[in-house]
Amino acid sequence: MQKIAFKMKLKPGMRAEYEKRHAAIWPELVLLLKENGIADYTIFFDEESNSLFAVQRLSGSSSQDLGKTEVVQRWWKYMADIMETHADFSPVSTPLPSVFHLD
Repeated sequence: MQKIAFKMKLKPGMRAEYEKRHAAIWPELVLLLKENGIADYTIFFDEESNSLFAVQRLSGSSSQDLGKTEVVQRWWKYMADIMETHADFSPVSTPLPSVFHLD
């Protein structure tokens, strides 16, 4: 299984709303992620920079590769008012290279 990380940017003051929406994540989105080999998905928040840091274990595609699916398109639109996004509502996302790992 591969592990990847990426960062996204939350709009100022939107942490509570981001957490609220993820606490009620849509079951069909969870199913899609799991069916595509995404597991152990964690998102961290850096309050100083309003940055979100996501880490996923993959045996298939990254969540960032599922943007053509209907459920991900709807989720992106749902989240667009609280995050930095592209014109297609996809989150502005930057891959983070691994520089150290310890088991």
